[in-house]
Amino acid sequence: MRLNLIWTTSTEQVHLTQSESYKFGPDDGTENSVVNLYPSIRYQVFEGFGGALTESSGYIISKMDEESRQRLLDVYFKPSEMNYQHVRIPLDSCDFSLGHYEAMSNPDDVEFNSFNLARLDKYIFPLLNAAQKTAGRELDIMLSPWSPPSFMKTNDDRNHGGSLRENYQGMWAEYICRYITAYRKKGYRVRRISLQNEPKAAQPWDSCVYTAKQERQFLEDFLHPALIRNGLEDMEVFIWDHNKERILERAQAVIGRNSNHLVSGIAFHWYSGDHFEELDLFRECYPDKLLISSESCVEYSKYDKQEPCINAGRLAHDMIGNLNHGMNAFYDWNILLDENGGPNHTGNFCEAPFMYDIQNKNLIEQLSLKYYGHFCRYIKQGARRIAFSKYTDQLEMTAFQNLDNTVAGVFLNRTELVLPIVIRVDGQMASIKVEPKSIATFLIEK
Repeated sequence: MRLNLIWTTSTEQVHLTQSESYKFGPDDGTENSVVNLYPSIRYQVFEGFGGALTESSGYIISKMDEESRQRLLDVYFKPSEMNYQHVRIPLDSCDFSLGHYEAMSNPDDVEFNSFNLARLDKYIFPLLNAAQKTAGRELDIMLSPWSPPSFMKTNDDRNHGGSLRENYQGMWAEYICRYITAYRKKGYRVRRISLQNEPKAAQPWDSCVYTAKQERQFLEDFLHPALIRNGLEDMEVFIWDHNKERILERAQAVIGRNSNHLVSGIAFHWYSGDHFEELDLFRECYPDKLLISSESCVEYSKYDKQEPCINAGRLAHDMIGNLNHGMNAFYDWNILLDENGGPNHTGNFCEAPFMYDIQNKNLIEQLSLKYYGHFCRYIKQGARRIAFSKYTDQLEMTAFQNLDNTVAGVFLNRTELVLPIVIRVDGQMASIKVEPKSIATFLIEK
């Protein structure tokens, strides 16, 4: 067997990626600094990685020079690069839009004659088309609504929360179906939806609040029948789409005898902290459901943009924890923003792995892009997580077996120490080390 180690170290603004190969030898009985891998003990299947195609991302890529544009598309979507297979797209406007928009704004148009997706023709569809062309295949699309049209809401406003008026539940369900159908008629593969982005948050941007009871009622009595009427019964429906700390109780309140078969899984965000145990609890109670991370990013309102190594480490820590506790798929937030972390129509700026300085025509690769690459380039679609044990809590790790039987894993060392590692698997061992403040991928081939 052979082990390839690829690692990235960071000092100030210098990020260096290196690689080295090692040969395995017979297990000599070493007891210290050991990491054990057990490929025969396997857990969840991983579906792959992806990111969000927002209007903001589409706008920025339209301003890029051709070389930078293709560089970004290649890195994300080429099978030989990060190989994104999934994209999440807001259903109507979100905070990362150039302004508010909705496919229909006329409360009297019960026939949906004015319904159209013309707004998406300018920035979102061109970005999606370019991504699919680069990938050489259809991408799996997840649609997520931030808010119903203003006239359907109790506060008559896309912003500041509010709720869906009861007398518009049927119309909103049909609206969602029209959206899916319009995408599919254009040849796009819309595979899944979430019922509502962040249903607990009344944000100063596009938002709508659902209680668990409201979410369940809307799904059972309105959305599911509408999906059946429109021939969309193959759609995967995800509940919650919000932070991890309330995953279990939301699932228990929404998934019941009449709704269990309607729910494919739960979508979650990272903004309230680790709560990896919540994923374990959900998996224990609902072993047939999927767990997907639908959004995470470094918010400039919370984290210092001048600390790229710390921030990239936070994201990788969350990725490793989510993978080790049952996550089936990962969607990053905006794939591209400008140098300020926008545009965002309410000033809610954040980092994206790629950022672009429009004035100076400069494509900026954040350290988080390199960190994500350590996962995306090596853990393939269809991989199964495998068991491991490690000798220290200073080392964070995860490990998967790909369909070609290669074992791919990630080590994260957020300490100032060099961490020695003796990898043991199938009666063989290899000695390596993980540098301080670094992330490393190991790939084992027989």
